[in-house]
Amino acid sequence: MQAVVLDAASLGPDVDLSPIEDRVTRLTCHDFTHAEQAAQRLADAEVAIVNKVVLTAETLEALPQLRLICVLATGTNNIDMQTARRLGIEVRNVAAYGTASVAQHTMLMMLALAARLPLYQKDVAAGRWNDSPFFCLMDHRTMEVEDRHLVIVGQGELGSRVGRLAQGFGMRVSYAARPGSEASDSRPSLARLAPEADVVSLHCPLTDATRHLVDEAMLERLPPSTLLINCARGGVIDEQACLNALRQGRLGGLGVDVLPVEPPRDGHPLLEALAEPLNLMVTPHNAWISPQARQRIVELTADNLDAWQAGGSAS
Repeated sequence: MQAVVLDAASLGPDVDLSPIEDRVTRLTCHDFTHAEQAAQRLADAEVAIVNKVVLTAETLEALPQLRLICVLATGTNNIDMQTARRLGIEVRNVAAYGTASVAQHTMLMMLALAARLPLYQKDVAAGRWNDSPFFCLMDHRTMEVEDRHLVIVGQGELGSRVGRLAQGFGMRVSYAARPGSEASDSRPSLARLAPEADVVSLHCPLTDATRHLVDEAMLERLPPSTLLINCARGGVIDEQACLNALRQGRLGGLGVDVLPVEPPRDGHPLLEALAEPLNLMVTPHNAWISPQARQRIVELTADNLDAWQAGGSAS
């Protein structure tokens, strides 16, 4: 069985691919692959292993020997799934590999925004501490998270882990109803919980129901001190509306690990706003990148190869 990895560099240089190598006859690795190169590089492969390379209908139709696509991530939106099904190509993804890493990153953002770390770091860099008339700076009002109300959208493994960590800090945790299914969900909607939220953390997929879930109307329902964290997908929030609210003092802090287009080669208003005196954090979609999480992707992919060869169920 021949397998080809199209974008091995997306896992980092310190990942051990031997669990996958042990399960195939030959493994060919390419660090990066453009979509138009995919068909040529997969010409002799029965198994394609891919993270973010787009596999179009045209590419899949040009690969009659391809039998399995292993996605090194949870999302499969880079695969033409309808064509894969029509051609009998099985697609297997991995899930829950980065739960600890992303939950940790979420708490990092929450605590940093509560401490107004972005603002105080700018003050220190500008020499304001050096010029202080007494021993500390206290220009920016901080928040103790103990006894504060955290509202989480997404009660899957990741959202639940964030909730448990937050409870360890003494926070009250509520889970919002699934967006788009509020009528049949026993949990209160985000709109209903918003007026009493001190922190909102998003851990839901990007769907028609969640696109711009936090928009101008939702922002108006939040208290002006609320901290908003998006470690889900870009576009779940209306980034421009959130930035406007932050600038106008209608939002207490904003932390995002994701943007609608990644990498943001044409820039983004949130990136430009990092130079402003705002309680704003933007990280480069790296909440998931702990070495343990990246190695877990390899191990789960090896499990997918075992299950496929044994005719088991998909991950």
